[in-house]
Amino acid sequence: MVEKIIIIAFGMAWGSFLNVVIYRIPRKMSLISPPSSCPQCGKRIKFYHNIPVISYLLLRGKCRSCKTKIPFSYLLVEILTPVSFILLYSRYGLQVHFFVSCLFATALILLGFIDFYHQILPDVLTFPGIALALGYSIFRSDLTFLQSVIGAAAGAGVLLFIYGAYYLVRKKEGLGMGDVTMMLMVGAFLGWRQAFFTLIIASFVGALAGVFIIVFKKKDLQFALPFGTFIAPAAFAALIWGERIIRWYLGLYKGLN
Repeated sequence: MVEKIIIIAFGMAWGSFLNVVIYRIPRKMSLISPPSSCPQCGKRIKFYHNIPVISYLLLRGKCRSCKTKIPFSYLLVEILTPVSFILLYSRYGLQVHFFVSCLFATALILLGFIDFYHQILPDVLTFPGIALALGYSIFRSDLTFLQSVIGAAAGAGVLLFIYGAYYLVRKKEGLGMGDVTMMLMVGAFLGWRQAFFTLIIASFVGALAGVFIIVFKKKDLQFALPFGTFIAPAAFAALIWGERIIRWYLGLYKGLN
C-alpha cells in the first residue's frame, strides 16, 4: 500500500512536469527556465498553485491571476501518468522492467499529446526512445536484441509501406515520418507481435474517430488525424494486455481445430 501511494504521488508530480515538456518542446523552449508561468498573462505560478491535480480542481481550471482557462489536458496528463504507473506496477511489480516501462509510458504520453496539439512527433523524444528500447533489450529475458530489431523493423515497415503506396497513388504524404519513427520505438520495445497489435488497435480507433469527425464535425476526407495520438494508448494497451489478448485470440483457433 505504501509503495502504491508513493508511486501515485510521484506519478502526479511527474505528470505535472510532463505538461511543461508538452508545452515547451514544440516551441523549442528550455525545460528549466523560465519558471512556470501563465502563457496568457505571464504571471509566475506560485508553488502552492502548482500542486498536481489539486490546484487545477481548486482553481476550477483557470489561472489565478487572469482567469484564463487552463486546458483540460493538463489535468488529464496529471491523472493519466500515475494511473499508467500503477497499472505497470500491478502488472510487473517493483522490478527493473517496471521502471523502464514507466519511461516508455512517459514517452507515449508526451508523443500522444504533442501530436494531438501540434501534429508533430519530435525526434528529440523518439530517437532516445529507440536507443533505450534497443539497449534495454540486451538485458531482457523476454525479448532479445534481435527480436527488438525485428519488432522495430516490422512496426516501422508497415507504416513505410503505407506511406510509399499512398504517395505513389496520391502524390502527397498520407502519413508523417514521425509516425514511422514512433513505431520504430514502439516495435523495439514491444516486439513484432505487439507492434502489429498496436497498429491494428490504433488504426481501428483512428478510423472510428475519423468517421465521427467527418459525420459530426463536417470535415472532409483531407482532414489530417494525428495518428501518434492513437498509437500511444494502443502501445500502452499492448504493453499491459497485448500478449494476453494475442494468446486468447490464437487460442480461439486452436479450440476450433
